[in-house]
Amino acid sequence: MSESKIVAFMEYVEALNSNEPEFLQAVHEVAEVIIPFIENNPKYQGKKLLERMIEPERTIMFRVPWMDDKGEIHVNRGIRVEMNSAIGPYKGGLRFHPTVNLSVLKFLGFEQVLKNSLTTLPMGGGKGGSNFNPKGKSDAEVMKFCQSFMGELFRHIGANTDIPAGDIGVGGREIGYMFGMYKKLRNEFTGVLTGKGIAYGGSLMRPEATGYGTVYFAQNMLNTRNYSFEGKTVLISGSGNVAQYAAEKATELGAKVITMSDSSGTIYDEDGIDEEKLAFIMDLKNVKRGRIEEYAKEYPKAKFLENTRPWNIKGAIALPCATQNELNETDAKNLVSNGCICVSEGANMPSTPDAVAVFQKKKILYAVGKASNAGGVAVSGLEMSQNTLGYNWKREEVDAKLREIMDDIHASCVKYGKEEDGYIDYSKGANIAGFVKVADAMLEQGIV
Repeated sequence: MSESKIVAFMEYVEALNSNEPEFLQAVHEVAEVIIPFIENNPKYQGKKLLERMIEPERTIMFRVPWMDDKGEIHVNRGIRVEMNSAIGPYKGGLRFHPTVNLSVLKFLGFEQVLKNSLTTLPMGGGKGGSNFNPKGKSDAEVMKFCQSFMGELFRHIGANTDIPAGDIGVGGREIGYMFGMYKKLRNEFTGVLTGKGIAYGGSLMRPEATGYGTVYFAQNMLNTRNYSFEGKTVLISGSGNVAQYAAEKATELGAKVITMSDSSGTIYDEDGIDEEKLAFIMDLKNVKRGRIEEYAKEYPKAKFLENTRPWNIKGAIALPCATQNELNETDAKNLVSNGCICVSEGANMPSTPDAVAVFQKKKILYAVGKASNAGGVAVSGLEMSQNTLGYNWKREEVDAKLREIMDDIHASCVKYGKEEDGYIDYSKGANIAGFVKVADAMLEQGIV
């Protein structure tokens, strides 16, 4: 019965969103779990809750014209998807990348609704961004774009309405430029963006939060089988903010990180990416904005594997921290055959459905991103709290709260995802736990 309902539901969704593959993939993954759950819980039946949740409350699209350093005019597209506000104001990042389109942002916004619910903080879900590519642009060009982008977005966001954060292509520089323009246009200083600099309302631990949280969640999973990071080899994809701090925390816990990557390929350092080497990568990516292949030139013992992802290399723990659908079925089989025992997603939907099926069939520890990478938005929520209080918590306080939130998310996943044989289906657990809180709020608020 459930299977026929899932098929019928997906036919309905596909008819409305036929050219949005990423969004359809995200919805299907959730529907496979939530439709059987609804069938077994009369409270949620006949309310069209999932149909309502997949339809954004509001989608805003606008043009973003800007002028480069040579005086040439460019036009990009800006989008903000305000997905669901049942449990709080819209909350979710802004992504600046050439691959940004409506499908990608709807998938991210839908995932964000469930992810934010899992944190237990009062945050709804949204996502936004532009097909603008900040790579190769001067600071002045990035500033002009950000100011033009905020010149329209400011009408639709606010501290109690929609609070964007950063994402791929949007770091502290971009947040700063957008915050400055928002403040000028609205003539008010308010916590409308998170990921801000410490000097103007940011939170300690925000840059580290997603990467650290991904490792904390993996640590909780490993504990269920009496494993730890100590002495384990770790494969990490990506070399941006999430990957950098996942590497830092994994190393701190006694693991040896042997890979990082970017769109040009993977570096494989059998000796391990220690503190000094990670500092080189941080400077390379955050300051010089260079390519990861430079690492192999600086450290000749390392190998640069051009146009290759890390998943063919032997490692016990995999942390995919780059982008969606970066880990396919073949990659998953390679990981399992090479002895991987744990996969904790630092990116959003980095594993394809076929890859997830491999992990679950082999009963390895696998954490879906909406659970394992929720640390970033959790600390964004903590930044919002600090802005309201007009007070900054110490680093140790924020880290302790982050650990507690990731522990609670893990416990929720176990509650709803533990099967009769003892295996924990973290994907099932995360989806149901996230759904229940949002659905309950929607039921109490009526048909709106």
